[in-house]
Amino acid sequence: MKAAVFRAVNTPMDVEEIEIDKPGPREVLVRTAAAGVCHSDMHFFNGTYPGAVPCVLGHESAGIVEQVGELVTYVKPGDHVITCLSVFCGHCEYCLTGHMSLCQEPEVRRGRDDAPRLSKGGDSLTQFANLGSFAEQMLVHEHAVVKVRKDMPLDRAALIGCGVTTGVGAVIHTAAVEPGSTVAVIGCGGVGLSAVNGAAIAGASKVIAVDMVASKLDLARKFGATDTVDASAGDAVEQVRELTDGGVHYSFEAIGLKVTAEQAFRMIRRGGTATIIGMIPPGQMVQLHGPDFLSEKKIQGSMMGSNRFRVDMPRFVDFYLQGKLHLDDMISSRIKLADVTDALLALDKGEVARSVIVFD
Repeated sequence: MKAAVFRAVNTPMDVEEIEIDKPGPREVLVRTAAAGVCHSDMHFFNGTYPGAVPCVLGHESAGIVEQVGELVTYVKPGDHVITCLSVFCGHCEYCLTGHMSLCQEPEVRRGRDDAPRLSKGGDSLTQFANLGSFAEQMLVHEHAVVKVRKDMPLDRAALIGCGVTTGVGAVIHTAAVEPGSTVAVIGCGGVGLSAVNGAAIAGASKVIAVDMVASKLDLARKFGATDTVDASAGDAVEQVRELTDGGVHYSFEAIGLKVTAEQAFRMIRRGGTATIIGMIPPGQMVQLHGPDFLSEKKIQGSMMGSNRFRVDMPRFVDFYLQGKLHLDDMISSRIKLADVTDALLALDKGEVARSVIVFD
């Protein structure tokens, strides 16, 4: 099969012919229909986060089941599925207490002594996030997929696999935003727009989108933002505080920077909660003003929207088909696999919300 192979940091990825193994016990072979190009891929492509190479990047995807291995009972060939990097074992402490997005049990991957799922010329290739969706097929553990209804367009379903679940989930699960509360979202890429959308669905009375790109702020209004703040036109924290008489109940950082994480904490009111969604680079330390904790202000992280993806994603599909999730507006362009490097670079410049690879 063809795949875009990541071999070196900041080096364009070539589309190569590689080998994919047959499904083993509890594994599923999926024909990739669409894959979103997410900023998490860019973090590894540009070396912000270290990763093993050679590797097939990509993790935000949807497709159709082609084959299943022994012991698989959840899906069958022909099923439409969304993939998720929150691959869960189902029996560890995190899974049993409803925190499946934190599961890291090794049994969902093949062992070192097993044949690799992906290879070329006898050399193994790593699957990014146990998925590797910048490829025509994916061989994954059955707990990496969720069945969805067949009337859901797969190019939009792919977005639910990461960005939508991360953003909406951070609002409704991690932070548990209350109806009537006030919300600010810093960063209006795919995840940030999803957080804006999630806040609107949750019934927030005021949803403030913060960004430096005018076109993204305009787009945020389509996703449910009631107000926008141009961070390039002055102190974003002060602008948010003025709009909310002292600060929001909930803030969400969807960029992954030290400065914006600190801004998210500073723009909440007494008793407020700041949720950091973005991937802050290793080694960076977030500094907070100690006395603020006497006002019961809180800061927390969110991993993939604290999802229960086999429950959440079918619901998000229903939300889209009901007109509540605005996935059509999130797709900036539909591209071919060969264009993936250009799509990553455009994402890094802040030019687009999402490019989606559509496979023939």
